[in-house]
Amino acid sequence: MRTICFYFQVHQPYRLKPYRFFDIGEDHDYYDSFGNKNIMRKVAEKCYLPMNALLLELIEQHQGKFKVCFSISGTALDQFEQYAPDVLESFQKLVETGHVELLNETYTHALCALKSKEEFHDMVKKHQKRIKELFDGYTPTVFRNTELIYSDTIGEMVAELGYKAILTEGAKHILGWKSPNYVYVNAIEPKLKVLLKNFRLSDDIAFRFSERSWADWPLTTEKFVDWINQIPPEEEVINLFMDYETFGEHQWAESGIFDFMRHLPEAVMKYSNYTFSTPSEVAENIPPVGKIHVPTPISWADEERDLTAWLGNDLQDEAFDRLYELEELVNASDDPDIHRDWKYLQTSDHFYYMCTKFFADGDIHTYFSPYENPYEAFINYMNVLSDFMLRLKNVKVESKS
Repeated sequence: MRTICFYFQVHQPYRLKPYRFFDIGEDHDYYDSFGNKNIMRKVAEKCYLPMNALLLELIEQHQGKFKVCFSISGTALDQFEQYAPDVLESFQKLVETGHVELLNETYTHALCALKSKEEFHDMVKKHQKRIKELFDGYTPTVFRNTELIYSDTIGEMVAELGYKAILTEGAKHILGWKSPNYVYVNAIEPKLKVLLKNFRLSDDIAFRFSERSWADWPLTTEKFVDWINQIPPEEEVINLFMDYETFGEHQWAESGIFDFMRHLPEAVMKYSNYTFSTPSEVAENIPPVGKIHVPTPISWADEERDLTAWLGNDLQDEAFDRLYELEELVNASDDPDIHRDWKYLQTSDHFYYMCTKFFADGDIHTYFSPYENPYEAFINYMNVLSDFMLRLKNVKVESKS
């Protein structure tokens, strides 16, 4: 069995509004509702709605032989309900076909796996409950952590929650001479299968598709199928993992990205011996070749494939540490607004905006950030966090009285 596994990440954060020092203690509404709604509707029209319609057409055309999977963050699901119910309905129709798998993740696309096992478990269970509510009782069996962040110990935590597989990056410094085109198992808990992204083929679609300076531009379905046919026959699975916003948002419709996807399934089925599978099918049908050792966390971000997109500089570490110092106080509160904001403030994007990298990776960070610079992002976040801390202290005082 040789198969292709398509995984798409769907995520939108609750972006913070400009929050000044003088707002602290006065304004407890932190979110840029106007901006979040506008961005959601823009991405819905450019990506979610046309691409979901295309996938539904392909699944029906190929009678279920074409399959994909999604991981949809809780913050994206919440905004679908608020601003784009038509998008939520289109995802529901895809899942109803029985040929689209949903994955579990942390509810707010958070980095809690790096800081708090208790909060991580709570986030995962909250996301699982949300999926079940919105998708007719659906229960995911495969996990993907925020930004594919993974280590041996994170895998162990995921295995404890009962998942049979996890997705992560096929990072070169972890694989060495090994290929990402096999199934591996967690080094601590071998019952957890580990599926690794083939970053070269994935990034050919996600990042290089419209890059005219790329030696292989333009990317055609014939060229792509020729590449996968050159992969040694004993390598059984090609994991193509990417942001869903690749289609229509990062790679505009004018680039031909929709046409590429429209013709890819037929080209694969006609001119190769590959099928399409969901992650749970890969985990079920392809035997693992051995353990994959990941002692320190990896991710799918930037050239280093590490955590430096979100953590590591003084701004990020200060904000991250101050946030999680509040965990005990939050858990002592029964205020639903406190718990909602605590979850939303953990979203990894807030720390991503504080990244001070330069050159190519820095350009990517600038593209996604609503701030002029990382320092503005840090100040805005810390102003919000200061107000949140005041609210926590007031809740504690009120509970004592």
